[in-house]
Amino acid sequence: MMQTGEAPASMEVEAIPNGLGIQSGSLPLKPKFEPLKAHEMSDGRVQFRNVSVPPHRYSPLKKAWMEIYTPIYEQMKVDIRMNLKGRKVELKTRSDTPDVSNLQKCADFVHAFMLGFDVVDAIALLRLDELFVESFEIKDVKTLRGEHLSRAIGRLSGKGGKTKFAIENATKTRIVIADTKIHILGSFQNIKIGRDSLCSLILGSPAGKVYSKLRQVAARLAETF
Repeated sequence: MMQTGEAPASMEVEAIPNGLGIQSGSLPLKPKFEPLKAHEMSDGRVQFRNVSVPPHRYSPLKKAWMEIYTPIYEQMKVDIRMNLKGRKVELKTRSDTPDVSNLQKCADFVHAFMLGFDVVDAIALLRLDELFVESFEIKDVKTLRGEHLSRAIGRLSGKGGKTKFAIENATKTRIVIADTKIHILGSFQNIKIGRDSLCSLILGSPAGKVYSKLRQVAARLAETF
């Protein structure tokens, strides 16, 4: 191979003339648009939501009305009223509602209270976006009748509600057992873990076995965060 003493040629850079009308640092500023209000997104139409009130939740609703009304009206900027004739809680957007999603959040909050959750637990649906409520029945897991069904409900609650509280604390969820219906409030992943534990109890697993599995899952969850 022949070697020459010449230095390699330097890379040529094409010079662009600066007479094209575009100067460095003189790009037009990005336009700034104010976020649309809820009534503007729907062409000025008012949006409504109705939440039915079951007969057994009518008295608790009257007692906790101000705790429900205050965050919805003052913080979420959504109008709320109780329709006594139709036994429904009616919600609607206002001209100063900051986000159209607030209406659905408020409807989910009121619906969670109607399912049996406490106000202090259900109000998390207004604060956090990743929370959901999932409902299922015991017959969806296994068809049980008579004393078998009663024993399954007893296994879900435990003595003095101990089993239910243990599942809630391990999975960071809230659980309501209303007859044969079960409602779980929490994030998607935590709901799945809590639902699996409840299904194991319905299928006949002893509480001790469910506890040990929950401890493993809780330790694994603590490592991920």
